[in-house]
Formats: sequence, C-alpha cells, structure tokens
Amino acid sequence: MQCVRSLPNWLGSPCDAIVLAIPENWRAAPHLTEADQATNGLLSRLLESGEVSTKPWKTTVVQAPAGIATKQLVLVGTGAASDWNPLTAGRAAGAGMKLLASKSREVVRFVGFTGSGEVERAAVTGAMIGCVGQDLFRKEKSLYEPESLEWHDLQEENLRKGFAIGESINLTRKLVNLPPNYMYPESFAEAAQGVAQQYQLSIEIWDKAKLENERCGSLLGVARGSVKEPRLVVLQYRGAEPTVAPIALVGKGVTFDSGGYSIKPTDGMLTMKCDMAGAATVLGIMQAAARLQARCNLVAVVGLVENLISGDAFKLGDVLTARSGKTIEIHNTDAEGRLVLADCLDVAAGYSPSKIVDFATLTGACCVALGNDISGLMTNAPQWQSEIKSAAERCGEYVWPLPMHSFFSEQIAGKVADIKNVGEGRWGGAITAAKFLEEFVQQIPWTHIDIAGPSFLDSPKAWCDAGGSGTLVRTFAELLSSS
Repeated sequence: MQCVRSLPNWLGSPCDAIVLAIPENWRAAPHLTEADQATNGLLSRLLESGEVSTKPWKTTVVQAPAGIATKQLVLVGTGAASDWNPLTAGRAAGAGMKLLASKSREVVRFVGFTGSGEVERAAVTGAMIGCVGQDLFRKEKSLYEPESLEWHDLQEENLRKGFAIGESINLTRKLVNLPPNYMYPESFAEAAQGVAQQYQLSIEIWDKAKLENERCGSLLGVARGSVKEPRLVVLQYRGAEPTVAPIALVGKGVTFDSGGYSIKPTDGMLTMKCDMAGAATVLGIMQAAARLQARCNLVAVVGLVENLISGDAFKLGDVLTARSGKTIEIHNTDAEGRLVLADCLDVAAGYSPSKIVDFATLTGACCVALGNDISGLMTNAPQWQSEIKSAAERCGEYVWPLPMHSFFSEQIAGKVADIKNVGEGRWGGAITAAKFLEEFVQQIPWTHIDIAGPSFLDSPKAWCDAGGSGTLVRTFAELLSSS
C-alpha cells in the first residue's frame, strides 16, 4: 500500500472510491460545493433530506454518482467544525476505509481531510488502521488493503509522516494479533531483530544464560513454567549527540499469560496473547522514531516470557530476587507482569536515561477505574506525566492520571521479603502495581502507563477491527519526533 497526493482534478480522475468528509456546516465546505455542482445538486438534496448524517463517523454510500469519476462515493460525517481534531479525522478516515476494505480495491481517494499537521497525519494513520484487521490466518480475508490511498490537498510531509506512523501502529497491532504459538519470546526477539536491521537500530538480545548471568531472578521466576525460554531485548536509536541522555522505553512482553497457579478462567485467558502489547507498543514506537528521524536518543528494553504452569513454575509463597537485589514475596502468580518489568526497569536505569516510560497491560483494576478506552498514568515526575498527557490529547488518544500517594507503598511491604507483588485486597490495584514498579526506577523521572483497557478491542469499531489497537504509538511518535 502507498499513500500519495491526488491529482488536482479529483472529481474527474478515475478511482475505485472516494471518501468525502461531511461536516455539520457542509454548505461552507469547498470540496462539497464542488462535488454538489458536479452531481447536479445530488449531495445537497441528500443532506437536506436527512438521508446523509453529519454525525461523527456515520457513513453513507452513494453508488456510481453521475458527474464524478468513481464507482463509489462514501460520505463520512465529521460533526461540528469545533470538533475537527485528530480523533475525529482519524476515526472518520478509518470508518470510510474500513467500509470500503470489505473487498479488494486499487485506488481509494480521501477528500476534505485537511487541517493541522496532527489532523492530517491522524487521517492518514486512521485510514491505514481501517483497512488492516486481525484476519491473519483466514483464507478469505475480511479486510483488504487498497493498492493506493490518494489524499486531496494534504501536505506532502504529513503524508510521509502519517504513513510512517500508520505502518508502525499496524506493526504493533500485528504482533499483538499473532496467536501465541506464533508469537513467543524467541519469535518476538526475531521480529525486533528485523526492525533493527531495517531501520539501523542497535540491538542486543539476552537469552536465558545471559539473563541468569545478569541475575534477572524476577523475570526468570515468571518464565520457569514454560518450555519457551525467555528473552530480554535492548534496542537503541541515536538521533541526537552521544552526550544527550536517552529516554528509556520499557515494555511488558508476556506473550501468553495463563495466570500461573493463580490460574485465569477460560474467558479471562482467551485473549491473553495480548499480554505482550506493552512490548509491541515499544517496538512500534522505536520503528516510528527511526522513520521520522526523531532528534533524540532512545533505549528500549522489553522483557519476554510465557507465564504457564508446570512442575517448575513459580508458586505462591516463593521469594524471588530481582536484578536490583530487592527480594519479592509472591502472593499471586497472575501479578507477573510487574515481576518482568522489575528487571527491565533496572536494566533501563543502567543506561542513565533522562526519563523512563513503561507500557504494560498490567491490571484489570485499571479497567475498573477508567474503563476500556483510557490508559492509566502513574508517575514519580508530574512534569513528565504532563508532557505525555498533553501529547495524547493532541493526538486524540485517551489517558488519565491516577494518584501515587506514599501510603500506597505500605500495601506492598513484605513480611518475609522486602516487598510483595500485590497490594492488600482489591482496592487501588492499579496504583499498588505502579508503586511496586516505582521500587525499581532508582528515582529517575518515570511514568507508568497501564494500557490494559485500550490495547485490545474485544469487538470491532466502525473505524477499526477488533484485536490489537496500537494505542499510544501515535502519541509517542508525535511526542518524540517533536522534541
């Protein structure tokens, strides 16, 4: 698939389909005036009759409209002018493209998606997300990518950047959507190796022997139950002077989570291939940063394990010793992601980063607190958290801070070891998990992002198939490339 600017004569240049943005004040939109004149008033008649909705992401199909050189015209509502933002643009473009992606097409043209740089880039990425689904192993696909996406009046730079971000989001989505017999620690490390080679990133892959030599006892404890050996991957991108401290990106990569001896029920285990979404998000961000030539240095650390049950699996009551030397009582083997991240954060801290951010499908408690569409932010550095929140708001992605009061640390104090891996009971579980992670960041400015809700869609949206969503890849691609 390619993204290009359309010819100036967008009405007369043949294509398979045109997606038209339809704002609430459609009479003031020049592209709709042009289309209405070409169709002898067809659009205005449809809009005035109420047959076409201007509500955001609502779609209407007009077959072979006379006067326009296209087989199909898809009208997508975008709402009030005040609501024309990256969220609206991305979802509107995605909804139009997802509708058309039900069959194979050569050229799909988008008209009316101009705006700020963030708006134009979001529209491009939205369309790219809309035509790629989770049907990786279906003989008959449910969604098809067109050969070319054409964009009327978009800036060339925004096309290029939007395309790079869109491909990086779809990389993350594909990794999350791959089943666990295809996506396991070694195969994820191989995927990271491929990205590193393609985009000139340095990479180091730690196998089990290296992890043992590095005393990563917390991560290794989780990995014990699986015959698939663990991996830890370190990627580096250098876009600034060597003297500039890197930003560290850390990702949880539990490629399948049974819950261990604190076993999940079937319904809770079915989608646990998505428990490596944090690691996939980090890899997507690293690819995007390299493609956008971000002017910063980055170090990425992802820990990759399976959490299964066997005669050697870690048990409730075990004590693990993390790489930092801190000892951890195990009170729940389904609170394993924080154990993996404990060693990853310690490795990342060794690179003396200016700040750290970790991404993890860490707790169901965060979904209880914020729902399935919002990622939770927890931090020891309010300014760093504020930068992330502002970037997410500009990009149309949802995040929200949760408190990190010191008294939450009391809940993870251990009696046998230094700390335990869960808090006291159900309440504040997302926060106590974050307080556990805080024990391993060495007071470096750090923000934890719990993406348990939005990283995986249980059912499809109008603009995106079910499965991996690639949440926050766009936010960090924009944030890092603008720094």
